[in-house]
Amino acid sequence: MKHDRFHGRVTSSQQICEWPGCTQPGEFRAPGGRGPGFDGPGDYRWFCLDHVREFNAGYDWFEGMSAEEILRAQSPIHGWDRQTRAFSPTAGIDSAPRWADFPDPLEAISQRARARRPAERSDGRVMTPAERRALDVLALPLDADRAALRSRYSQLVRRYHPDRNGGDRSHEQRLQQVVEAYQLLRKAAAFR
Repeated sequence: MKHDRFHGRVTSSQQICEWPGCTQPGEFRAPGGRGPGFDGPGDYRWFCLDHVREFNAGYDWFEGMSAEEILRAQSPIHGWDRQTRAFSPTAGIDSAPRWADFPDPLEAISQRARARRPAERSDGRVMTPAERRALDVLALPLDADRAALRSRYSQLVRRYHPDRNGGDRSHEQRLQQVVEAYQLLRKAAAFR
């Protein structure tokens, strides 16, 4: 078995180096302008060895981060404080599909489209995907009524508001999510 000296080299690539003015074969991938998302795995740029080295030397993964975000990203336990997408309650509904889980990319897209369809309540009213996400934030069932909405909102505001927690502001983001969800749902047709 012959090992290549350079990890990541794609010798079967028919790409040309994308560095301006270079005509060497582009055997190394680098991150492109569009990252992975709903529309697919993302773009790559192809460079020759010299230019991928130059690209990597100028690449700053921490670009745009504050000092606190950089410190958190460098922590050895970074990422362990949150649920992974596969085990989250929404199973990654609002993020890109795991393309490798599907033999055909169209299956991934159709599964996502099914998850985004409006849901119908038992009273016949339709809930949009945004309204369903708001119900999830408030931990309310699809058939909740206006009284349940107001009661749950009051409960969560009391739980997360800094004035009720001795000035502790660690739950501010969660409180903001609750307020935004309530504002959306109180105007929804299902709660009028």
